[in-house]
Amino acid sequence: MDINRVDLNLLASLDVLLEEANVTRAARRLKLSQPALSAQLARLRESFGDPLLLPAETGRGMTLTARAAALREPLRAALRDLDRVLTHAPEFDPAHSSRDFQIALSDNGVAILGVDLVAWIAAHAGPGIRVAFRPVDPARIGTQLESGEVDLLVSIDSLIPPAMKARVLLKDRYLMAQRKGHPRGPTPPDLDTYCALRHVLVSLDGGGFHGFMDDYLHRLGRRRQVAVSVPQYHLMPDILEATDYVGVMPSRLVQRFGGRLDACELPIPTHDISLYASWHPRMHADPAHQWLRERVATLAKDTPT
Repeated sequence: MDINRVDLNLLASLDVLLEEANVTRAARRLKLSQPALSAQLARLRESFGDPLLLPAETGRGMTLTARAAALREPLRAALRDLDRVLTHAPEFDPAHSSRDFQIALSDNGVAILGVDLVAWIAAHAGPGIRVAFRPVDPARIGTQLESGEVDLLVSIDSLIPPAMKARVLLKDRYLMAQRKGHPRGPTPPDLDTYCALRHVLVSLDGGGFHGFMDDYLHRLGRRRQVAVSVPQYHLMPDILEATDYVGVMPSRLVQRFGGRLDACELPIPTHDISLYASWHPRMHADPAHQWLRERVATLAKDTPT
């Protein structure tokens, strides 16, 4: 018999028929009319090539054929297994489960959330939970999320591929950072002072000496002096601490280095920055993935502004 041609509803009806050995009582249990169940029995007989149930000689009820009697227990066991497959919700216990999470983070995401996430998992999850941080590859991130190569993307919204689910993790603003004891003092600079200082900027495409602050200054007919370009924010604090250069950093990131750097308000208003978590819709209901997303969101919420 070809299983692909069998209606599973018929097998459920057969299970009741074999137990009751009576079409009337079986139909009542299945909430079917007797003619409807009789039609199902006819289809089952055709599928199995066996009468399955025959009228009893007493005239009351039916008698199972040898084939039907042999089917009774295996069929019931198979239906129980199928029921478990269909109704059992997957579970995830971070204390005892094993799961590797691949998280693609922007530089800002690593600096703000990466350390806190690792510390939280070390304190609250078992040894079977492992986390890999990887850089964001804008050209491949959509494919990586779809294939499962990457579980979660933490980045600005412009890097989120279409059709992905996403949530805002945090909103932040930019500040000017400088070393403790900078000769200019800790007060916010005016525009002239800001342009006269030497700057470190983050060039996300690598090697550039023009950043978003230069666009703001250009609109005002002003320029600043960019001395150093780095590819990632976390390289900036060491340079600032060793020089009299200044740099623009998200406020939460400056706070990470509060013992080494001072922060000042910028002389001109700038746009805010938002950090998002995004994932493929196929992972939305996965319990382990839900656990990871909630941890990341909670840590972002608890990060001081």
